[in-house]
Amino acid sequence: MRDLTATLPTPEAILIASAHWETAPMMLGATETEPLVYDFGGFERRFYEVRYAAPGAPELAAKVEKLMPDDEPVARTDRGLDHGAYVPLTVMYPDADVPVLQMSLPTLEPDRLLEIGRRLAPLRDEGVLIVGSGFATHGLPFLRDFRPDAAAPGWSREFDAWSAETLERGAVDELADFRDKAPGMPWAHPTIEHFAPMFLTLGAATDPEQAPDQPIDGFWMGLAKRSFLVG
Repeated sequence: MRDLTATLPTPEAILIASAHWETAPMMLGATETEPLVYDFGGFERRFYEVRYAAPGAPELAAKVEKLMPDDEPVARTDRGLDHGAYVPLTVMYPDADVPVLQMSLPTLEPDRLLEIGRRLAPLRDEGVLIVGSGFATHGLPFLRDFRPDAAAPGWSREFDAWSAETLERGAVDELADFRDKAPGMPWAHPTIEHFAPMFLTLGAATDPEQAPDQPIDGFWMGLAKRSFLVG
């Protein structure tokens, strides 16, 4: 991820949606630096001592609000970044010098997230990096080997291969129907919040049906870590 970030222009701000924040209506997180949200339990103390004091992004929050239609209400909260947001950013922008705004997922339905992404797309012309943070497969209840280099279960490999090939074809409608069409379901995503953020970013692409770059693949603890970059 650090190597990938080095190929990108430094963003003016980052808008990130994480699998770990679902609210309806849509919520925008703290626009000033706030303590992180350690939304996990049972880990070593060092994980609760991580800091990421990125500047807030009040101007970006105002722009997001203006881009949403009347039937997509937006509210604000002083909630800090959760681990689905700050963990990748500590690798991508370790100096924490780029303003960050986290938005919630107001729905998990692909078509609606694609539409929200389309409305957010103009922000990219202003230098905003739009990030959807999840996991390409997330069947945690079905893992039996928790080593980082564990062999990927069949359902994880099959779903990952399908998503890679479907992305390559730019078949957004098929991706949106992943619950019925993708092999490895429902084990790959017994709940779908970790796959949903990708539709927000696809919607914000210049051409959602253009094959995106897929610079990161492989598996961690048997889960697919495939990532894509859309222009």
